[in-house]
Amino acid sequence: MNTAVQIQEVRIKHITVTKDTITAQLMDGRTISVPLAWSWRLSEASPRQRSNWEIIGDGHGVHWPDIDEDISAEGMLQGIPAPRPRASSRLRLKSEKKKTTANKGMRRIANKAGFR
Repeated sequence: MNTAVQIQEVRIKHITVTKDTITAQLMDGRTISVPLAWSWRLSEASPRQRSNWEIIGDGHGVHWPDIDEDISAEGMLQGIPAPRPRASSRLRLKSEKKKTTANKGMRRIANKAGFR
């Protein structure tokens, strides 16, 4: 007996993020859902940020530009949560963010004073 199996690419058609889950409607009609906690960036984002998403890679993934988060359909199917940065990385990111914010403030003050 010869059985042919056609494997379709997993592609996302639509995404919904609630306070508990990330749910993807796939192009082939299936629905998959994972816990929101699997994406620490999405779980820490506001509802407005969670609702601002775009399909990327012809449906292979989703991108949230406000929080710079990407999730792939394959990752959802395989159950791969997003890794959190280590504590030292988080501290470095926070200090870099503070420096950037301070630099923007200084540039604004310099511009108002007529310096370039």
